[in-house]
Amino acid sequence: MASPIVIAGGTVVDQLSERKVDLLLINGVIADSGAPGAFDGQGESVDASDAIVMPGLVDIQVHFRTPGGEESEDISSGAAGAALGGVTACVMMPNTIPTIDNVEIVSDVLSLARDAACDVRTSAAITVERAGEQLVDFAALHRAGVRVFTDDGWVVDDAKLMEAALRETLELPGAVISQHAEHSEMVAGGVLNAGTVAERLGLPGRPREAEAVIVERDIALAAKTGGRYHVLHMSTSLATEQVRRAKQAGLRVTAEVTPQHLILTEEDVERLGSAGIMNPPLRLATDASALRAALLDGTVDAVATDHAPHHPRLKQMPLAEVPPGMLGVETMASVIWDTFVNGGSMSRQQFVAVTSSQPARIADIHEHGQPLTPGNPANIAVFDPNKAWAIEGSSLQSKSTNTPWQGQQFIGKVRHTICRGSLVVQDGLLVH
Repeated sequence: MASPIVIAGGTVVDQLSERKVDLLLINGVIADSGAPGAFDGQGESVDASDAIVMPGLVDIQVHFRTPGGEESEDISSGAAGAALGGVTACVMMPNTIPTIDNVEIVSDVLSLARDAACDVRTSAAITVERAGEQLVDFAALHRAGVRVFTDDGWVVDDAKLMEAALRETLELPGAVISQHAEHSEMVAGGVLNAGTVAERLGLPGRPREAEAVIVERDIALAAKTGGRYHVLHMSTSLATEQVRRAKQAGLRVTAEVTPQHLILTEEDVERLGSAGIMNPPLRLATDASALRAALLDGTVDAVATDHAPHHPRLKQMPLAEVPPGMLGVETMASVIWDTFVNGGSMSRQQFVAVTSSQPARIADIHEHGQPLTPGNPANIAVFDPNKAWAIEGSSLQSKSTNTPWQGQQFIGKVRHTICRGSLVVQDGLLVH
C-alpha cells in the first residue's frame, strides 16, 4: 500500500469546481479534502503552492513501440515520459510487430506495463494483422481489458467490414471503434498535405479530402448501426464539420485532435524537416483554425498526442522515406496550457475536460479523469502554471528526440504526478 500523502497549498481544479483545499491520500484513494493545513503531519507533504491540482491527464493515443520497436521506445520509457507530463493513464496503439490483435499479446503487453510509471492500457486492432480482411475476436479482447479497437496507421477501407465491426461491439460495454481516417488509395505514397508545400518540395501529397471521405462514410455507418465511432487525430475542417453535424444529430461519435494539428501547419514542415512528417499530415492554416474552434466549442472531445517516437537514425532518412510521427506525451500539458489557457481562449476547467475527464470517458477508463473528491482514485497531476521551460528533444524521457517543439519555450509545467496513490514524479523528477 502507498504511504499517506498530503497535497498541500494548491487550487483543485476539476469538472466540479475550482477550490482552495488540501487533499489527503490513503491507500490509493482520496481519503479527505479540507481547508489548507487541515492534514498537516498526516502524510508525506507534496507542495502544491501556487499550483493547480487536477485529475491526471489521460492520453488515449500513444505508440510505445512494444512489441517490436523497442529501439525507438518501450513501455517503461514511454510511461516515464507520460508521468513527467502529468499523464496518469494512456492507451497504446496496436500497430506493433506483431500486431496487438489477440488476447495473448494483450496479456503480454499488460504484464510488461504492470510496474510502469503510469497506468498503461492497450487498444487492439479491428482486423487481424490490420490486414483489412478478417475481424478480430472482439468479445475475447474485451474480456482481456481492451476497450479501444483501431487499425491505426491504416484505415479499414471495406465499408462492410467496418459496419460489421460496429455491430459486433454494440453489446460490449465501453467498446469503441476508432479510425485513422484517410482513404488508402487517395493517400498512397503521400508524404505531406497535398498542397503548395508538397509541390515546392517535390513530394507526393495526402489530400484533405481523403479524411473527409472516410469520416463521412463511417458516420453514416455509425448512424445505421448505432455503434460508437471515434475519429483519431482529426486534421481537417472538412471532417470537423462532419463530426459537428453528427453530434447535432445525436450520434455516438467522438473525435480527438493532437497538439501539433492544432498549432502547426504544412508551412512548418520546411522548418521542422523530418520532425514535421506525420500521418495524417500537418494541414492548412484554415484547418488548424477550424480544429481550435472545434476544441473550444466541444465538437472535438479530447486532446491526444499520437506520441510516435522514432530512433534518431530513422528520422535522418530523406523526407520521402522518413517514418511519420512526433513525440508528445511529455509535452502535451505545457503546449495546450500555454497556447490556450495562457492565451485566454480556454478556461482551466475546459483544460481538465479535454486532457483528462473526456478522454477517460472515450476510452472507458473509470479510474482516471474523476473529480478530486473523497472516495475517488488518487490519480492526480500538480501543474505549475508559471513554470517556464524550453523543450529539448535530447532531454525528454523518450528514447527518441523527434519533437516538433525543439527549442521552444512554454509557460506551465507539471510539478508532481501521483498515479494509483503513489508519487511517481516529484518536483519534475521521476521517483525511482
